[in-house]
Amino acid sequence: MTVAVRIALCLLLALAPLHAWAEGDDKAMMIASDDAEMAAAIAKARSSLDEFLALADAPPPGTDRFKLKVMIVDGNATEHFWVIPFKRTDTGFVGILANEPEIVGNVVLGQNIEFTRDDISDWGYTRNGRQIGSFTVCVMFKKMSKEEADYMRSAYGFDC
Repeated sequence: MTVAVRIALCLLLALAPLHAWAEGDDKAMMIASDDAEMAAAIAKARSSLDEFLALADAPPPGTDRFKLKVMIVDGNATEHFWVIPFKRTDTGFVGILANEPEIVGNVVLGQNIEFTRDDISDWGYTRNGRQIGSFTVCVMFKKMSKEEADYMRSAYGFDC
């Protein structure tokens, strides 16, 4: 598995009824489903979604890699995935699933999916090589080893 694929998987956040998983470097990280920091990160992303969408509609110079994280439900299982690229539709959004499912079985990596605003749990983009947004990823860094988190911050431009 390439480092880029491992990093993409590490950025995956999956919320199950009792736990959340972040996959990367061939191991899973457990985050309690009632984690207050994760709930706050999702709330922050949702409350600032309109500003993010306005930027995505008319990207300023130096910005790129606009992405949304969306919740997929399959029966009692729930998992969150990055969708890159995405676009608005008359009924919501459509985009390509950028992570390999670990919990749900109703989607696959690379699948074109439709979703609504209510399914969005995070957003992010790159400005001049630095990550903006990705609030849930910043919470995940606190759950990783210091070495893993430091590597991700330095290699991928996270300031959290």
